[in-house]
Amino acid sequence: MKNQMTIGTIARRTQCSAATIRYYEQIGLLGKIPRSENGRRTYGWPQISRLEMIRRCRTLGFSIEQVRELIDTAGSNAANCIKVRDLALDHLKTVRKRRADLEALERSLVAMTSTCTDACADSIVPDCTIISDVMQPAVSR
Repeated sequence: MKNQMTIGTIARRTQCSAATIRYYEQIGLLGKIPRSENGRRTYGWPQISRLEMIRRCRTLGFSIEQVRELIDTAGSNAANCIKVRDLALDHLKTVRKRRADLEALERSLVAMTSTCTDACADSIVPDCTIISDVMQPAVSR
């Protein structure tokens, strides 16, 4: 079972769909996949390792281009740890910004639902406060 696994086998082993595996091959993240005499792709442990790395990076929220950069750096003879660290630090900044945006969104939703709860008091009212709030232009909020 060296380099003789089918796409279905490595899909199960890596918990990636066959379509995702084909996509990663198409965009060059998996490298050239060997083919059998009948032209079918044959996968082995190098592809499984690469897919597991890609999957872990994607779980951490790295973009495809960031994953490509990490793979390229990992594959070089002298992996540039500073380059990888800087890439991870840039990604951390992005994650922190997203988190701050989500926290602001949460505060807005809490305020909107609290206003609705107070205004409606579990009864039907003619003007829904949430609908009124989302209908207002962003500038007036």
